[in-house]
Amino acid sequence: MEHFDTPNELKQRLSAVTAARFSKTPEACTDAELCQALLALTQQLAAARPAPAETKNGRKLYYFSAEFLMGKLLSNNLLALGLFEPVRDLLKTMGRSLADLEEYEPEPSLGNGGLGRLAACFLDSIAALGLPGDGVGLNYHYGLFRQKFCENKQCEQPDPWLTPESWLLPTGRRYTVAFGGFDLDAVLYDIAIPGAQQCTAGRLHLFDVADPAPAPAQGIDFDKRDVAHCLTSFLYPDDSTRDGQLLRVYQQYFMVSAGAQLILDELAQRGFAPETLGQHVAIQINDTHPSMVIPELIRLLTARGLPFADAVAQVEAACAYTNHTILAEALETWPLEFIGTVAPQLVPILRQLDALARTRSGDARVAILDADDRVHMAHMDIHFTHSTNGVAALHTEILKTSELKPFYDLYPEKFNNKTNGVTFRRWLQVCDPALAGWITARIGDGWTRDAAELEKLLPFADDDASLQSLLEVKAHNKRRLARLLQSRQGVKIDPDSVFDIQVKRLHEYKRQQMNALWVIWQYHEIKAGRRPARPVTVLFGAKAAPAYTMAKNIIHLILCLQTLCETDPDVRPWLRVVMVENYNVTWAEALIPACDISEQISLASKEASGTSNMKFMANGAVTLGTMDGANVEIAQLVGPDNIYTFGASSDTVIDLYARGGYCALDHYHRPGVEYLVDFLLSPALLAIGDAATLHALWQDMKYKDWFMALLDVEDYIAAKTRALAGYEDRAAWAKKMLTNIARAGYFSADRTIAQYNAEIWHL
Repeated sequence: MEHFDTPNELKQRLSAVTAARFSKTPEACTDAELCQALLALTQQLAAARPAPAETKNGRKLYYFSAEFLMGKLLSNNLLALGLFEPVRDLLKTMGRSLADLEEYEPEPSLGNGGLGRLAACFLDSIAALGLPGDGVGLNYHYGLFRQKFCENKQCEQPDPWLTPESWLLPTGRRYTVAFGGFDLDAVLYDIAIPGAQQCTAGRLHLFDVADPAPAPAQGIDFDKRDVAHCLTSFLYPDDSTRDGQLLRVYQQYFMVSAGAQLILDELAQRGFAPETLGQHVAIQINDTHPSMVIPELIRLLTARGLPFADAVAQVEAACAYTNHTILAEALETWPLEFIGTVAPQLVPILRQLDALARTRSGDARVAILDADDRVHMAHMDIHFTHSTNGVAALHTEILKTSELKPFYDLYPEKFNNKTNGVTFRRWLQVCDPALAGWITARIGDGWTRDAAELEKLLPFADDDASLQSLLEVKAHNKRRLARLLQSRQGVKIDPDSVFDIQVKRLHEYKRQQMNALWVIWQYHEIKAGRRPARPVTVLFGAKAAPAYTMAKNIIHLILCLQTLCETDPDVRPWLRVVMVENYNVTWAEALIPACDISEQISLASKEASGTSNMKFMANGAVTLGTMDGANVEIAQLVGPDNIYTFGASSDTVIDLYARGGYCALDHYHRPGVEYLVDFLLSPALLAIGDAATLHALWQDMKYKDWFMALLDVEDYIAAKTRALAGYEDRAAWAKKMLTNIARAGYFSADRTIAQYNAEIWHL
């Protein structure tokens, strides 16, 4: 770790940077200038660290992902460098605050939801464990989009995060990617990932076009046919048109082709021949977006003289696949014609792989090419990697027994579970320093190196003084969030109210719409004179994909309910709804430590794992959730007294889908449900919202409700009622908080990555 013998040495290094950049002392710099100087110094120190040494087998990992939702990196990197407290203390002597300075740090817009945040946590843990491994992705210039609320609707704008002070390091390396009809250079940039407790650093490799397009003049519309300039403009371009779909394929091939060339280049630099790829390289395919790395590596190996069968064997030995979903729309398929347009050189390889797969099984359900000549990426991933893992115990069992059963029957030895984890460095030490200090004061700092040591907190469940001070830590974090909401959005909330929080990607299966129905229920209760024991503040944070109309309709409903509760004098003192604008990692770092009730209410069997559930748990929130994803493992760890569960089981849901047994209209006609749904078309809401939008959502919930919110809504209301009642016994609630924190250590990304390495990568 970096070491300065005295605070004065640290100040001298910082002074050298401020003098060179601004011709000023640190004291004379503005907060923005001082932030830039700290970013530069931290980047210098991180970039100076060498890569971890390879073990005697010379094996190195490449973690391919379409997203890396890194969050702001200053505090996290200072912590990894061992400089968090020295820098914080130095700033205090100058009357400055690290938290204030971080407001000026741009947040990299390289991801959107849990997939990208997981990848970021994994890179942190790979570095912290000193493993030789790097991430591989794309350098998106404007992210998914910056979310604005206009007339109670989501509006999308570019999110230009790249500035001279960004964390990108030019490498001077570039690779040529051959597309159908033209070539394009992939320029390589790196972000250094220093390993906590190490003297080494990994790298996030990000490929970019050489001449990127400027931001769109208005909104996020751009020429999707201008691949040479716009390929890296946005994460997940709108794929509702052929041009948008093709651009996604261009993005995916650009990433894997450049990445595959980088792998073979580094393999040669390390002194290994191409025919030893499987022995010396581990490649993790994070979801299906990077799947074309399989045929691309086979192409490159055969071009270097390997027979096709040998190339396939090497790639299968190197590659492993993580499945993150059972949602059909997320298991990507692309028309072979699209591949032929983007990368025609892959078409014969894909046909050969399909033929080879058919020799392994005559079951058409496991073919790579279907009858319509669509390429099933997940099918290729399972056939031609040596490992397929799910990301929570329930998820993996569903893959084996239901969604991917034909593949499990064919390759039982390939299937394994790796329950997700999060890095406690960012998601406890950095984002919740008050709680981190409370923990260390009781059990020492060993938990910062081994999160399993959090279990040492369990005896304090009977210590009244510790429980009271734990409640005070939560109150401190709630006041902090209240101040941020007022300063950023001009919204004033009551920090003494219950903070009920649901923050995640806006998707119908995550069922923000069911939470909105609870708001409607509570609104009616208050109007009828049945007030809650204490005010409730319901906080949402979510972006909807630009082309996902129903998700945007749900955002509109939430924003209308926010206005309704805000403007009703009977309701406002008891019920507030707040949706944070442009939800991102920075918002999460304020919301998660302040949460009382963690909403994890996806339809059972649909959430592969979840990671926000783990972050909330570690920060002392109590889960209100279905038995879905990692909620199942949380419930097993904390016991039934320390979690509030509800809803139909995954077996019930899977059976309903299998036999077409769910009829939304039947559930709508239940007396406790119909008035909630019909409130979408009430005069009160129509006076606030857009009639067509609300009607479309009402119609979908009444007649379709594909993710069965109406199936579970009454049980959900009852469970939340129990949770709110439980909150009133403050001592008992503090015990629930402590138990959740103490049992959260299992969900450390360090544990997850250690399992990946021991069982899949063998670095």
